[in-house]
Amino acid sequence: MIGKPGGKVLVTLAERVSRLSRVVLAPGKTAASVKTAILTALQPLMAKVHTLTYDNGKEFAYHREIAQELDAEGYFVHPYHSWERGLNENTNGLIRQYLPKRTDFDKLSSAQVEMIMEKLNNRPRKCLGFKPPQPGILRD
Repeated sequence: MIGKPGGKVLVTLAERVSRLSRVVLAPGKTAASVKTAILTALQPLMAKVHTLTYDNGKEFAYHREIAQELDAEGYFVHPYHSWERGLNENTNGLIRQYLPKRTDFDKLSSAQVEMIMEKLNNRPRKCLGFKPPQPGILRD
């Protein structure tokens, strides 16, 4: 997610089955900083990560290195088919409730990002029987 152009970005990851979200602040939209953010977000869950789905931006140029580091397969959606990453798009919309477009992410702290992620992960979901996402649901 991009806030104010040219500043920090939020890298958002959503797990399809458990609905667990990971949100990490990256210093920019470069491939190197996005790679570092993804690896930082997923290192604690590395044993449970099997696949990643990326959109078609240049910021995912290091997808092979990410896949190798996490021992996971990487896939890309078709261009202009955002519904192929529907849960992630919905998650971004939920984050926009806290951080509207044009928000300057440079003024955002890691603690604020953690708080937003905690609110997302403790939000009851209809598809989960109105329970919040559970990390234990992640399949092995």
